[in-house]
Amino acid sequence: MKTCDDIRERERERERERERERERERERERERERERERERERERERERERERERERERERERERERERERERERERERERERERERERERERERERERERERERERERERERERERERERERERERERERERERERERERERERERERERERERERERERERERERRERERERERERERERERERERERERERERERERERERERERERERERERERERERERERERERERERERERERERERERERERERERERERERERERERERERERERERERGVESGGITGIWMFEINNFLRQILF
Repeated sequence: MKTCDDIRERERERERERERERERERERERERERERERERERERERERERERERERERERERERERERERERERERERERERERERERERERERERERERERERERERERERERERERERERERERERERERERERERERERERERERERERERERERERERERERRERERERERERERERERERERERERERERERERERERERERERERERERERERERERERERERERERERERERERERERERERERERERERERERERERERERERERERERGVESGGITGIWMFEINNFLRQILF
């Protein structure tokens, strides 16, 4: 009887021991579950950290973009300032041109004044000539008077001589008129030469204006070439900025691929841990649990 009781007691003790062992196993399982939960929490924390890192990266990218935009704005402002400076320079050039034109106009006015002065001088000369002519005429008149006086003395004797004298005077007057006409023609030729010289000066001024206009066109072409070179430099800078943005995008894609490889390595480590846990828990059940978990992760991720 005692032996049966002992056997039952030992059996109960073994049963309690097995129960305690099962309890310890359940405790270990709960501990493993808590460890897995902590691991998942750490994974979530790492994922949040990576997300924060991506957010910081995006923020840095936005900041770089804002900086580039500010730089472009400063560049546009400098360009506007250069354009204003060029406009001021053109205005100064136009003002100098107007000043030169005024100077040329003053020169023409002085030339006209000199011409008027020459004309007045010629008029005075003609007046003096007329005065001399009148004086000569008076002299001749006096001479004639004296001659008449003598003539009255010699009238009868020298009638024929007087006739010749009159004819001679007539011829003289004719010659005088001819000389006067010749002088007049000479003066006319002189005036014509003067007009020709004036026309030549005018043509010279016109050629000067044409040369000035040509220089202005050349300056304008030079300014246009300079603007074209500036536009080309701007396009080159823009292409350089575009290449820089492309390099930045490539670096970002490389970082993303690196993060993807990191996540893949992490998943591989997780699968390795799962396989280890499956082997530890033993049997077909652990392997099936690992495969099920792996399948669920593939669905979730």
